[in-house]
Amino acid sequence: MSRIPQPSSSRSGIRPPSTPSKSRLAPPSDPVRTRTLSTPRATTPSKLKAAPAPAPPMSPSPGNTLSIKEAIALKRAEAKKAMAKSGGGGGGLDDISGLEDALPDKKEKEEEDLLGRLSIRETIEQARNTGSLNIATRSLPCLPSALFEIHLGLTPDALKSVPNEPVLPPSEPKLLRRGGQNKPAWFEAQDLTVLKAWNNDIQEVQHEISLFGSLKTIDLHKNKLTSLPSTFADLTSLTVLDLSHNALSSLPEKLFALPELTTLNLSYNLLTALPFGAPFVNQNGRAKASQQSSGGFFTPVVSHSSTPLPRLINLDASQNKIHAQDIDSSFPVSLVKIDLSGNPLGLSQGLLRSLSSLKKLKEIKFEKCEIGDDSFPPSLFNPPFFQALRLFNMSDTQVNLDSVKEAFKNIKQELNFDFSTEDPPEGVARILVGKRVMKESWELELERRANQRKAAAATPVIDDWDEPTLPARSTSRTSTVSPISAPKSQQKAPAKSKEVIKEAWEIEAEQGLLTEGGRRRARAAAAAQQTQTRPEENSKALSNASSSPTPTSPTSSSSLSSPQYFTQSTQTLKLPASAPPTKISGHHARAFSMATPSASSLSTPLRTGDLSVPTPTLPLSVIVNQPFADTLRVLILVNRRMDRSFALPKATYSASGFLPKLEELDLEGCNLNDLVPVHHASEAGASTPPRSEELLISTITKLFPSLRTLNLSYNALTNASLTSEALTALILAAPHRQGLRHLRLRGNRLSELDGFLELAEAFKGNRNVPEWKLEELDLRDNEIGKLPPELGLLPLDVFLVDGNTFRVPQRRVWEREGTKGLLSWLRGRIE
Repeated sequence: MSRIPQPSSSRSGIRPPSTPSKSRLAPPSDPVRTRTLSTPRATTPSKLKAAPAPAPPMSPSPGNTLSIKEAIALKRAEAKKAMAKSGGGGGGLDDISGLEDALPDKKEKEEEDLLGRLSIRETIEQARNTGSLNIATRSLPCLPSALFEIHLGLTPDALKSVPNEPVLPPSEPKLLRRGGQNKPAWFEAQDLTVLKAWNNDIQEVQHEISLFGSLKTIDLHKNKLTSLPSTFADLTSLTVLDLSHNALSSLPEKLFALPELTTLNLSYNLLTALPFGAPFVNQNGRAKASQQSSGGFFTPVVSHSSTPLPRLINLDASQNKIHAQDIDSSFPVSLVKIDLSGNPLGLSQGLLRSLSSLKKLKEIKFEKCEIGDDSFPPSLFNPPFFQALRLFNMSDTQVNLDSVKEAFKNIKQELNFDFSTEDPPEGVARILVGKRVMKESWELELERRANQRKAAAATPVIDDWDEPTLPARSTSRTSTVSPISAPKSQQKAPAKSKEVIKEAWEIEAEQGLLTEGGRRRARAAAAAQQTQTRPEENSKALSNASSSPTPTSPTSSSSLSSPQYFTQSTQTLKLPASAPPTKISGHHARAFSMATPSASSLSTPLRTGDLSVPTPTLPLSVIVNQPFADTLRVLILVNRRMDRSFALPKATYSASGFLPKLEELDLEGCNLNDLVPVHHASEAGASTPPRSEELLISTITKLFPSLRTLNLSYNALTNASLTSEALTALILAAPHRQGLRHLRLRGNRLSELDGFLELAEAFKGNRNVPEWKLEELDLRDNEIGKLPPELGLLPLDVFLVDGNTFRVPQRRVWEREGTKGLLSWLRGRIE
């Protein structure tokens, strides 16, 4: 224990130097000194306290392990030496010229497309999967040779116009999960059917193009083509060919013998002729041999048609240098549209005769052509000619309207010469002559009305203000007017009615309704007439054809032409609302109180002039005798529920119906059922007993053939009214009907829509039904429990179905996407 205090902190600094001095002086053989060498053990406590100090002097010993940093540095040095030896030559680490051979070859890449499209080679390779190739707007001098190499496995011959075709860099192989390249197998590859190479710099097409026998669509417009190879006509599966905006001066002869071609666009070229019969007739006029070429053993058989382009529908050869005498008269028989605008046609009588014999031709365009009146002599056409023609555009030419009218005077269609943006209706041939000024339909309507006003103002007005001559218009057959004045009153009756317009107080004064007693007597007379003579007698009292008119007939006839009901500017007749009388507690049920509803039972104040208005919902027997009957366009009969019947002038219907210009009929809130009571007034004034009932929609269809808008909202119609026969006659256009555009059936009792299914079946397969004109169908607030998916086939602009009982589709379908989204949803559910 005495050794413990010896190695103190104060003595430890003196002992270490004494100890080594003794060890050097003492002989090495002395064992005692060897024991004294153990004195450093006494210094072990000092080493434990200052452990970090002796650590650095121990590191230089070679026996210790290297640190991590030193090991990394050593490995780096060895790696650099190995790289220097493998590079050959002793250039050192700074000499990297020997590493170029070790680097992999960098493949030449195609310039990156600004539109993010695939490279040309990748696009061609992908076309093997899809069968459609689109290399438009690529600045290509020709069709790439890679197209023939990848799809056909052959290298095409070099073109004279492109001696040095740019080489396409190879595409990088893309690996699939199975380890193979992203290329279809030989049995999975698709034949090329669509080739689009428009807006390039292509000057020539390889003759190997004929080996793509499955091509159906070729689009080469906006290129620099000057000619086509003769083998181009071997593509017998072609249906659409667009060669517009090129520099073609001629075409291969057999191109006009393609059997499946339906659309051919040759506009904006340098063509001088259209030799439709060149493949079939030689220059001597003799028929050529069969158009079938067998070829060699490995060449497929190519079969051409025996007539010029038998399936061609649309031909556009505008903006060329074609003369009428250079156009072959053997036109394709199935041609529907032809455009020869911007050509120096010249004398075109033979061309027009050839076109007039085409039975399917609907549209001809000769706009800005060099053609004059010498091409339209009066005896140009022999009927029948242009049997399906709907548009003949000769605007901006030297043709005059008079010569065209004389040449087309025997055509079966109705002629129209208005420049309009809308298509002409069925049975109308629109011929456009003169400067092209397109107008909307409303502009044409304004011009027509302005011309009518000018014509009415040009007619002389007779200043006849005598009262005895007023009833002479309605009773001209039994009048005793002198022979000189009678013809004048008959001829100038419409002009006279427009000039003599009375105020409302004047009409009431004539009827004796300015006093309360007069109004009470009028109500009593109307009530007595209604209770004693049955409702059928009202039509006799309201008809102007009666020889002995009742007190209400002249007042009814004169009151409807009053400004408070009839608006001259819009040709609108609006009759006041009427409702059956209601029983009110505390009031007497006298006869005179039943004539017209009291003011307290109506939401609107009652006018004294309304007492003379006929009570039936549709008093047609009175309306047809008004001076505005032939020009009336809008008839509003809202909330007329007192006498829910139709009063008609005759028991028979003509093909033209009544009110020939009526376009809108509003029967909202009339509480009409599927069957409506109808009573006809005879010519003698006596009504036919008894009153008959007819279907409401069928009756409206027969009465008003020119109807465009029909509002039957808030009535009591059921599914029995919406039969397929009734809807077909109401909606579809016919020779004497223009077709319905707006049908509003809101707030009825409809639960099914089976009547519309037969109409929707006509649109299956994307078929076009030109008789269909309906744009709006309103079925809101009914009891419809299911929407048939076939309704999605109907081409509607507005389809409203809110407020019904069906749950599918949900409301958000049409609230988010509107009518188009709803119809699309329904089409997606068709099985």
